[in-house]
Amino acid sequence: MDTPIKTSPTPAASLGFEKFLVDNGFIKSQIAAQIQVLQQKTGQDFGQLLISQKALDEEDLAKAKAAFFNLPYTDLRQFSVPPQVLALIPSESVNFYNFVPFELTGRNLKVAITNPTNLSALEALEFLGQKQNLQVQLYLASETSVGVVIGKKQNLKKVVGEALKDIQTKETASLKPAETKKEQKPAVIEEAPIIKIVEVILTNAIEANASDIHIEPSEKDVRVRYRIDGILHTSLMLPKSVQPSIVTRIKILSNLKIDESRLPQDGRFHMEVGKKSVDLRVSILPLIYGEKIVMRILDKSTKAPTLDQLGVRGRALTWVNDNLKKTHGIFLITGPTGSGKSTTLYSILSILNTTSVNIVTLEDPVEYFIEGVNQSQINPDIGLTFSAGLRSILRQDPNIVMVGEIRDKETAELAVQAALTGHLVFSTLHTNNAIGAIPRLIDMGMEPFLLVASINVVGAQRLVRKICGYCRKEVVLTKAVEEVIQKELIGIPDDYFEGLDRKKIKVFKGEGCEKCGHTGYSGRMGIFEVLPTTIEIQDLILGKNSAHKIYEEAQKIGMISLKQDGMVKVLRGDTSIEEIIRVTTE
Repeated sequence: MDTPIKTSPTPAASLGFEKFLVDNGFIKSQIAAQIQVLQQKTGQDFGQLLISQKALDEEDLAKAKAAFFNLPYTDLRQFSVPPQVLALIPSESVNFYNFVPFELTGRNLKVAITNPTNLSALEALEFLGQKQNLQVQLYLASETSVGVVIGKKQNLKKVVGEALKDIQTKETASLKPAETKKEQKPAVIEEAPIIKIVEVILTNAIEANASDIHIEPSEKDVRVRYRIDGILHTSLMLPKSVQPSIVTRIKILSNLKIDESRLPQDGRFHMEVGKKSVDLRVSILPLIYGEKIVMRILDKSTKAPTLDQLGVRGRALTWVNDNLKKTHGIFLITGPTGSGKSTTLYSILSILNTTSVNIVTLEDPVEYFIEGVNQSQINPDIGLTFSAGLRSILRQDPNIVMVGEIRDKETAELAVQAALTGHLVFSTLHTNNAIGAIPRLIDMGMEPFLLVASINVVGAQRLVRKICGYCRKEVVLTKAVEEVIQKELIGIPDDYFEGLDRKKIKVFKGEGCEKCGHTGYSGRMGIFEVLPTTIEIQDLILGKNSAHKIYEEAQKIGMISLKQDGMVKVLRGDTSIEEIIRVTTE
């Protein structure tokens, strides 16, 4: 048997595997005999000799071993292993024992191993599994396959540091007087370290499930930050000298003008990382110390989550589902930029997407791709704005229309007309809460009677970070905090507390662990408020009553505020009080 540590296999085990290979048709008996002779002469491992003599390739040998040891085989070379799964086992153990975790489902952790006869490795895995309350499931993989994943655990700073050393070496060499043919040096070689730096920055952001990458110049250096779960984290600092080259590289990828540094530019490009197909939307803005780059990461392979996964529950979920059954009217989602409005609309479209309806969207940009939905993207440079695109969409015989955002009076008028002429219209609006959508549309020039006739429901949302499930602990409440929570819970209907005892308040927090990067949080969910336009609400809108009056009436029918929904999710252990205060404080 071959093994990642320097020990020789026992003759019995070795002969058993050789016989298995012959008996099961992996190699012929003559080949086995020849390899045995070589093994006696060289003392090399039988499996390695099979590969070097081209009797079997490495993956076929791994498949044979898997069959011999009665383990499932896996090939990790094309596998995109999430960073949080890799973090479940310390790097020291991964490198020493040559095994690697690659998939986590519930409490079941799949681990690829190269040598299942290594008792030390098996004992280490058993210990790690018990320590983290995980059920370890062994898979057999080739050393190359495992090595590919281990290689991806390289530290970002280490890789970038090596590239920077390469640049420094070339700059030093270019200053030597003896060099007379400087102009003949291939440009591609000079650019290679920059290409590597940009590639590593992008790949690490995608593998860390970041939503945005910020490359920010200052007077003396360049800062790279990733937005993960809505919070910006500094990833690394780069020397000021590489800034122009990095900006140029990203402009080339985005097909932008590399000689234009005075005006803002927008572009996009595509890349593949493992099994992920990713679009990056690029925005470049000139600052006093150079051009700042922000890249929004759009994972095309990600499916839209369900409403339950997003966090729409209780009476709010009932109202949403009831309004999805209607054949016409407007469904609005409000909130600031980055609050997840588009994702909620995609979830709704996924519910409504059947072969019996024609769904047409107009987006900026297309973030999720839904099979069966006709998705188009605006392009203001050629005059394809939301209003112009909406006019064209209405000639496409749609049943359901999704407009990315209502930004002006013309788009609002077209959306209302579409709703009044028998279309179900979904869109977003930038307001702080659901009720704020009404005065916002009136301020755009819409008549109250048109809003009453067309709007079915208005929702508002924010995104909050979820407490990490691995390090979640109950918190002892102070009297003051308990009083704040009790105050917010007043008036919330019982159907929001399904499975909870509202009298027994329990609050949790994440202590911080390797799986969540010691932040205490992992992933995000939404907090929501939903306002259905009942007859009473419609009367208040027609009478041009204040937002406060409308809110009082909405409370009577069971609407809860963003903060109240957040507090219910705090009691469920989904998020923390600090998160709710962070996103709802105005």
